[in-house]
Amino acid sequence: RLYDTGRSSYVTLDDLYEMVKEGHDFVVYDAKTGEDLTRSVLTQIIVDKESHGENMLPIGFLRQLIGFYGDNIQSLVPNYLEHSLDSFTQKQDDFRKYINRSIEGMFAVNALEEMNKRNMEIFEKTLQMFSPFSNALSDDENDRDKRVDEIKQTIKRLQEELDKLS
Repeated sequence: RLYDTGRSSYVTLDDLYEMVKEGHDFVVYDAKTGEDLTRSVLTQIIVDKESHGENMLPIGFLRQLIGFYGDNIQSLVPNYLEHSLDSFTQKQDDFRKYINRSIEGMFAVNALEEMNKRNMEIFEKTLQMFSPFSNALSDDENDRDKRVDEIKQTIKRLQEELDKLS
């Protein structure tokens, strides 16, 4: 049984898995002996995930890893694996940032937001023109013509924005 002193409650391997995913560092000690069990518990989480069909470690890799136990090179393997995984994680973050920038550039998010804002303005003005309860409805023909001209200008600007995007 695992006890989280921070939460003052018992935790499961799944709880610890979530803590790792969220980036929390923790240490697991045996309550009686004081022995550090962190490595064993983290390994158990991996074994648990692998045994439930979430296979991430190829069989060849596992065989090679087992082969390094007791070898002269065993002491170098942990640092090499940690460095390799850190490098992989950095490249993954860089790739995600690149993809996000590409998507933003493709869809011109700011232009779309501006177009949406203008569409809403046109919609609101149109509703005001036809609403019997609005003060915007005027008997004055010049006022109506002015609104029609504004709408035409807005439509023209929107068309220009669409032309730029395409």
